[in-house]
Amino acid sequence: MNSTYGLHETMEVHELTAFKTVCMTKSKTMQALVSDPELKQILQQDVQVSTKQLQELGGLLSKVIG
Repeated sequence: MNSTYGLHETMEVHELTAFKTVCMTKSKTMQALVSDPELKQILQQDVQVSTKQLQELGGLLSKVIG
């Protein structure tokens, strides 16, 4: 394990990753159910931002675990 991060910090990154994954899934699902174009655009932006954030969190985790 990387000495830069403590166990509690690693667990927090795991929790953030799980939470962000649920939020992104919800946004993707809601896109199909929403009829308002402006709201669809907001949800699409959220999915894009969430995808980038999950990639960054995955990078942190790979440094800690790998």
